[in-house]
Amino acid sequence: MPGLLRGMARTAVVAGTATAVSNRVSRRQAERWAAQEEPTYAQPPAAAPPPAAAPDPIEQLKQLGQLHAQGVLTDEEFAAQKAKLLG
Repeated sequence: MPGLLRGMARTAVVAGTATAVSNRVSRRQAERWAAQEEPTYAQPPAAAPPPAAAPDPIEQLKQLGQLHAQGVLTDEEFAAQKAKLLG
């Protein structure tokens, strides 16, 4: 059973990362296409949209701690993910 949970957790992490990357690529492509379609005459620059809120690292660490406490993550996996979050 712990192996199944560990596999599910890994799948969730991979799927979440893939979704984030896909969304970022789509957003960048849309921005490039929009820039190409802008008229060539000068317009006052529009205010830039606020940057997307980054995930809260404290909340992510709490989730990692819960997965570790449940036995879903090994000590090595927990340490690697924690180091990744903290930079």
